[in-house]
Amino acid sequence: MLRETVAGLFPALRADLEALVRIPSVSNAAFDPAHVAASADAVATLLRDAGLPEVQVLRATTEDGREGAPAVVARRPAPDGAPTVLLYAHHDVQPPGDDAAWDTAPFVPTERDGRLYGRGAADDKAGVVAHLGALRTLATLGDLPVGVTVFVEGEEEVGSPTFLPFLTQHRDLLAADVIVVADSANWRIGVPALTTSLRGLVDCEVEVAVLDHAVHSGMFGGPVLDAVTLLARLIATLHDDAGDVAVDGLVVGAEPTVDYAEADFREDSSLLDGTVLAGRGSIAGRLWTKPAIAVIGLDAPSVAHASNTLTPRATAKLSVRLAPGQDPAAAMAALRAHLEANAPFGARVSVRDGEQGKPFLAPADSAAMQAARWAFATSWGTDPVDIGIGGSIPFIADLLDVFPDAAILVTGVEDPDSRAHGANESVHLGELEKVVLAEALLLARLGGAAG
Repeated sequence: MLRETVAGLFPALRADLEALVRIPSVSNAAFDPAHVAASADAVATLLRDAGLPEVQVLRATTEDGREGAPAVVARRPAPDGAPTVLLYAHHDVQPPGDDAAWDTAPFVPTERDGRLYGRGAADDKAGVVAHLGALRTLATLGDLPVGVTVFVEGEEEVGSPTFLPFLTQHRDLLAADVIVVADSANWRIGVPALTTSLRGLVDCEVEVAVLDHAVHSGMFGGPVLDAVTLLARLIATLHDDAGDVAVDGLVVGAEPTVDYAEADFREDSSLLDGTVLAGRGSIAGRLWTKPAIAVIGLDAPSVAHASNTLTPRATAKLSVRLAPGQDPAAAMAALRAHLEANAPFGARVSVRDGEQGKPFLAPADSAAMQAARWAFATSWGTDPVDIGIGGSIPFIADLLDVFPDAAILVTGVEDPDSRAHGANESVHLGELEKVVLAEALLLARLGGAAG
């Protein structure tokens, strides 16, 4: 009965997803915040129309008086003796990037080959629709067997800067026995996954300075190496010859039991032919339980504006993914110590700390996890895979700090070809329908029904 109900409701859910994708709710400070506010209002309307009696658009206020982005909180109290489930997603999205890299306009939802393309179609407006669909499904068949609080955040894509103040200021509204975070990925099309570990994150900016000002490269080049060359030499010390991270003090976790075939990884990552994979150990281990360091930005003269001078200073932004079990503050200290100790040719190295986020490791066999395994297996017709994710969701640690007794389930709406954050982001519509069914089954099971 649930499967047929979801199928009947799905065309309307798809239309709702398309409407949300059309709202360019980029939370980056360089974009118009009115679109994020409009997105929050649209989500609030959808949840209100789904029959949730308490719907609010709320913002956190920081100690220095700053307001956060608008979040939506919608609630339906639990029946007597039933648990309360918090359903999390976020309605803000990444910037679209270069429009020319998209096959179709980023904020014009377009279907091709069973996938819906558009910025936010997967990350994470599909998560919003997954919650909406599960609630509509159960309401169509009767009433919700559990208490439900839907929390749709508006600043996840900029690091959730006011997430912890929001939790503490609205703690009574958000308290729950089980928390479902619909912001991860499934193993692949046709095979669901439950995310049991996430890497943490630290980032920083490192500047290398060698001259007070730019000087003629012919008159002074030779005895003096330019700052870009020196920065490159410093960056090269972060990995050993095999490509493993070479920063002392970073945690390495146990090898996962899941086999991620190299051919699949190469296809999923769009790796160019002939490129040799970096690091040692299994691919899953390199992705999920070992640290990784990437250069994600450079401030240096562009090729188009280059002059024949020695660049006096150059800056790189480094992003470090941390294995479960790593303390972010200790990782940042280890990274800083490494950068300062490896200053090339005595150049001046300055490090500016950035974002920090804790890793996450879930208990694999809690009652909530068992319910989720059953729901996913029933929806897909195959058992879910326990996976780690190389990415980070730092706010999960905040949820655990504020609600230490809650069971947290991290579920997926994406697949390896969703291209979240990149051009041509998309969600597989058939998989999204299975996600809706799985969540409806999960809520039914948590409420004591067989589903």
